[in-house]
Amino acid sequence: MARVFITGSSDGLGLMAARLLIEQGHEVVVHGRNEGRSRDAVTAAAGTRGAVTGDLSTIAGARTVADQVNKLGRFDAVIHNAGIGYRAPRRTEAEPGVPSIFAVNVLAAYILTALIDRPDRLVYVSSGTHHGVRPRMDDLLWAKRAWSGFSAYAESKLCDVLLAFAVARRWKDVRSNAQEPGWVPTKMGGPSAPDDLHQGCVAQAWLAKSEDELARSTGGYFYHQRPRAPNRIASDVNIQEELLAECGRISGIPLTD
Repeated sequence: MARVFITGSSDGLGLMAARLLIEQGHEVVVHGRNEGRSRDAVTAAAGTRGAVTGDLSTIAGARTVADQVNKLGRFDAVIHNAGIGYRAPRRTEAEPGVPSIFAVNVLAAYILTALIDRPDRLVYVSSGTHHGVRPRMDDLLWAKRAWSGFSAYAESKLCDVLLAFAVARRWKDVRSNAQEPGWVPTKMGGPSAPDDLHQGCVAQAWLAKSEDELARSTGGYFYHQRPRAPNRIASDVNIQEELLAECGRISGIPLTD
């Protein structure tokens, strides 16, 4: 039996993964950005061991989530599922100077990785959109460029793969992988999305607790429980380190070895 914490699990793929893991007999703690969302998550994921509440669009909120998780004891796996989609028509900020897409999709995952007691496994949810972009390391916060919600989202999902691979390289005792659920009919993906929603959550749960050889590997990128080649940039150690340095600078939190 594994203890698993899932961010952004009040609906969508995170909630589905929570339900699946609970059905399989694992202990799951869910997450909502406010008290109402956390209550919804507990109600929807019958059998959950509780909920953690915090707004991941702010540094203080991400710190709060990490503190609450650590008070519950060490987890075997953490699934970084929380995310903001590509439909944002303009650059918005909850954390001053940091666009919300980057704050939730990247910075929060970095902060939680740095502050939560190290689990055995980390799962970072990416997107197929990451394949077609190159990160602007000199403008990750979109302060210089004209805003594009789609490009900002795609860049953030490439950053999630960079983060997963950087952690796998630095932390040899942690299995750290990225997962692409596909274009699925969630609130983010829209009702016409063609991919299999169920397969997206199955892969999250599989990476979090399966004893299959592939699921026990590290530094991989997966689609429907199968390895898939990520954007080549994700394996660039220099860019990985640049991302860690920038996240550390923005948050004031280092990622220790």
